[in-house]
Amino acid sequence: MELALFDLDNTLLSGDSDYEWAQFLIGKGAVDAEIQEAKNKAFYEHYKAGTLDIDEFLAFQLAPLARHDRAELDAWHAEYVANRIRPLIGAPARELVARHLDAGHLCAIVTATNSFVTGPIAREFGIPHLIGTIPAVDVPSGRFTGAPTGIPSFQAGKITRVEAWLESQGLWWGSFAKTWFYSDSHNDLPLLEKVSHPVAVDPDPTLRSRAERDGWPVLSLRG
Repeated sequence: MELALFDLDNTLLSGDSDYEWAQFLIGKGAVDAEIQEAKNKAFYEHYKAGTLDIDEFLAFQLAPLARHDRAELDAWHAEYVANRIRPLIGAPARELVARHLDAGHLCAIVTATNSFVTGPIAREFGIPHLIGTIPAVDVPSGRFTGAPTGIPSFQAGKITRVEAWLESQGLWWGSFAKTWFYSDSHNDLPLLEKVSHPVAVDPDPTLRSRAERDGWPVLSLRG
């Protein structure tokens, strides 16, 4: 058995799903464009620098979910994927995922972006498992609270979340002959270092340097 893990934003996608969700909401008039753009830019700079405060970011990222009922949000999913996400999925990304799925590998997307936004994207790729940051839900109403729950799937938290997921299926790292993780970001170095086959995908400069130093494969999924 082999395990294939995929980062999503700027890895399988040639863009960022959370940014695209924000742009979608701007188009719906659901968030203020000026504030959203300024905050997104500031958070992205911290992300690139490795200094992102994940709790502060999640409070910002999840707040719009709390302003709308689930029926309305769910209805937006198909339009969001069709107009904002499919244009970011290149044939090489689909082919990479298909190779792992066709080989019978256990596959999962592992992303810091929340599972509400990324759930339909995982389904678009046909990937059966998604490990993303989980938005908290008010049980009586079914509405999102605007806060995360559990450990964010970010940096070393990705390892924690993957291991909990594997344990829930009666598996662990030693269950696999090979383990793969594909990512573009140095923020994912903890999980890249954990697997037997780390792969840098259109990597940022820090990750590219590390991949070249340690002989990790570097590939592009653009196109």
